[in-house]
Parts: sequence; structure tokens; C-alpha cells
Amino acid sequence: MELHQRLLLTPVLLAALAVAGPQCRAASAPSAAAAAPPGFTRLAALTAQGARVSALVWDLEADRVVASLAPDERLTPASLSKIVTAGAALAAWPPDHTFATELRAARAPKDGVVEGDLVLRGGGDATLDETTLWALAAQLRSAGVTRVRGRVLVERAPFGDLGCDTVDRCASLRRTSRAYNAAPSAIGVNYGSWCVLVRAPAGATRAQVTGCASGPLPIPLTGSVQVSRGGPALSVERSTDGNGDRITVGGSIEPGGERMVHRAMSDPVAGTGLLLRSILGQAGIGVEGGVETTLYAAGQDAWLIARVESIPLQEQVGRMMRWSNNYIADVLTMNIAHAARGTAPASLADASRELAAFVARSNPGADGAGLVIESGSGLTTSNRLSARDLVGVLRHSFHDTRRFPAFYGTFVVPRDASFAHLRRGGPDWLDRVALKTGTLTQPVSVYGIAGYLRKRTGGFMAFAVIVNGGGPLRQLAQDTALGAARADLEAILARH
Repeated sequence: MELHQRLLLTPVLLAALAVAGPQCRAASAPSAAAAAPPGFTRLAALTAQGARVSALVWDLEADRVVASLAPDERLTPASLSKIVTAGAALAAWPPDHTFATELRAARAPKDGVVEGDLVLRGGGDATLDETTLWALAAQLRSAGVTRVRGRVLVERAPFGDLGCDTVDRCASLRRTSRAYNAAPSAIGVNYGSWCVLVRAPAGATRAQVTGCASGPLPIPLTGSVQVSRGGPALSVERSTDGNGDRITVGGSIEPGGERMVHRAMSDPVAGTGLLLRSILGQAGIGVEGGVETTLYAAGQDAWLIARVESIPLQEQVGRMMRWSNNYIADVLTMNIAHAARGTAPASLADASRELAAFVARSNPGADGAGLVIESGSGLTTSNRLSARDLVGVLRHSFHDTRRFPAFYGTFVVPRDASFAHLRRGGPDWLDRVALKTGTLTQPVSVYGIAGYLRKRTGGFMAFAVIVNGGGPLRQLAQDTALGAARADLEAILARH
């Protein structure tokens, strides 16, 4: 994973967007009265077998429906929810907006010593990583600090203690072998995860296991990884008890191999503090106390010692969309609500009401009954969006000529997709589609795609397809849902 990948638009694409995007008429809700013939024959066949489908294609130049199938039915959208989060974030701030992380103390260091606690304050940087913690340590060292006569005190403000908000995140509090279920927080490193590097040096029989950029892990590490060909698969699990997090490893890795593995922290705020304290020690800065968390370190934060800025918002949104990163999506959701209200939202579901309001503003006049967003990531079965809701957001963003280049650049063109199943199809599908996908498997299968279609003239169409299992088709194979959507969209592209 390249932690600092830059998402840049080429001059050619920017020029094309500048020509295509000036239609700045007010983006009213796509009218149900303007419905065109369905045009989704393959998807309609799935509904005949019991699947539930909401689909819509909208011509952004002619401002009319191209094809529709139950466009107002609100279904579980899974990660298509991130399209709403991306649009709302870029509407709230310019693409180059950043989020700060600071080190503070009650008073200025004297003779290389910080008297009292060193306060770590997060500003909602969803992409904070270990290299950023090293940058904070370097600034501290450059200021001549060699000792902290207190604790590393990590603030939970401005979000507070959110707890777990989805079934997956609650289940991971005690044990997990995944990274997607890390809980959002005002400060969390590596997307709220422990980053574990497993490396097999030449000639070794056991692999080295360390932090990815932090040096030794600051939590207990048990087990070992053998170096062999054809051995059992590598396993990395995080478990938690009254003493905190623990990483357990096993299995094998091939000689000369190297694997970087992320596992969700049980408490990203505390985990970030542990990593910072370890890094400070390696940088020659001794911390006499341990690591503790607090809501707000009132009275201990008067003196700014170090400050780093996040990568730009455009890159954060790009990572969220391209990697379908749940942690970034839900931290951005909390940031959006905090910025809109000036106070901390009570929960992720509470913060997500700002996303629902953004959908409503993008679809003026549309019926809001049944519109539900409880998570900006879509890591919940409670979200309910229709194809018309998503197309409304896509239309709204298209007509925002200041933000559209950044927004459009976060979608994936199938020919360049990481996943092989998206790289199947004809030239129109591979090169004239820019999309985001969404999937869930329980309690019914969910598959969706949404984004933009390019006409041969260079113009744009917006589209959304949501497929939920239903009836005898509760579990619908991904290839079946995608194959039907791709066939219908290719037929539409052939006419445009």
C-alpha cells in the first residue's frame, strides 16, 4: 500500500471537464414524471427471479432520464454510501483542505525537559500514519527536548468516545483478523489499525515481525512465523483483554517474502498514544509516564510544541473511494458533522444525519421518506438509498464546477481497476465508465455500482445500480449482479 499516493488529474482530463461541466443550471431532483423506457433488460430479469433492483441513468447535458428501473426504491447501498460522503466532504471544504495533529504542553520546554504531560491532540486526520508520528518526534527533538516528566496524554476530543456502532465493529472489540472494522476516532494511526510487517530474510528459518514504520510493536507479540515454501498460510490476529491489545502470529511466509498486514485496534486513540511513546523513545526522547486518554486536556495544552498537517482532502477522499476505506469514510462523516454544527456529534449515526441532509439538498423536491444514512462508510445494513438519491448527488457534484474535477478523479475506470472482475467487458465498459462499487453479504447479498458514463461526444451521464438479494435470490453471486449491470450499461453506451 502506498501511504502517500497522489491522486492527480491530467491536464487533458481537466480540460475535458472544463468543457463538459459548465452547465451550471440548478440541479433539481430527477423527476419521476420524466421517466424513459426502462432500458435495464438484464437487471429486470433478476427482479423477476426475486432480486430487488433500483437503477437509473441520467443524461447530464440533456437533463433527462436515459433508462430507469424502480429508481425510487430505497435499498441497502453498502459502500455506495461513500459517494455521498465524498460529495459532502468536498462541498464542506476545498480539495486542498488539511487536518492538523499537534503536540502540546502546559508550558514551554526548559533545558530540554517538558514538565508535566505531553498532550497529543488530533484534528480528525483520517490518514494519520506512523511516518507522521515520526515527524512530530523530529520536531520535538529539533526543539531540544530529550525528556518528558509526565505521560503521553491523548485527547478523544472533538469526537469523544464513540464506542462501537456496527455489528462488525462491536464484534472486533475482543478479537479480529481484519482491518476494515476499525472504529472511527478523532485520532487514529494507520486507519485505526496496528500495522504489522512480516519479513523473511535470506537464510532465516523464522520471519522477523515488527511494526511497519514504528520499529518494535509497543504491545505484546506472541507466536512465530516460519520461513518455508508451501507451508500453512500466514495468520495475524489482534486480541484484547484487561491488559490491552495483543498481536498473535502464526503460519509461514516464503523465503525472501515480505507482507504488510493491518489489524484493527480495539481503541485507536490509546493505540496511537502507545505508538507515539515508542517512537519518541527511539528518537531519544524519554517519557517517564505511561499513556492515558482523556476527553480534553484542559489547562495542559497552552504551549504548542509540534504540528503536522494531513495530506489534502482530495487525497483522503480518493483513498476512501478507491480502496473503499471504511475508517476514512466514517472519520470524514464525523468531521463533516462537527464542522456543520460546531459541536461534537453524539454518535456516528447522529453525524450521518448531515449526509442525509446533503442527499436531500442534492435532490430538491424529492420524497425523503425512507432515506436513511447511519454510516458514511456503508458498513451497516441500515442505510437506505435509491438510485435516484445517488444520481442526485452525482448530478449535484457535476454542476459544482469548482469541486467536480476532484470528485470525478476519485472514481475508478474499469480498465485500471485493481479487481479482475471489473476488468472484464468490452472497450466501452473498460474506458467510458468511472465507478464506485459496494458489496455486503449478510443478511442478504448487496452489490452496487454508481458513477459516470462518458458519451462519444465527450459528454457525461450519471448512473446508479443497486442490487439486493430477495425472495429465492437472497444470496446473489457478485458476478451475476455485475454481469447484468455491465451488459445493460454497455447497451446504453452503444447508443451514446
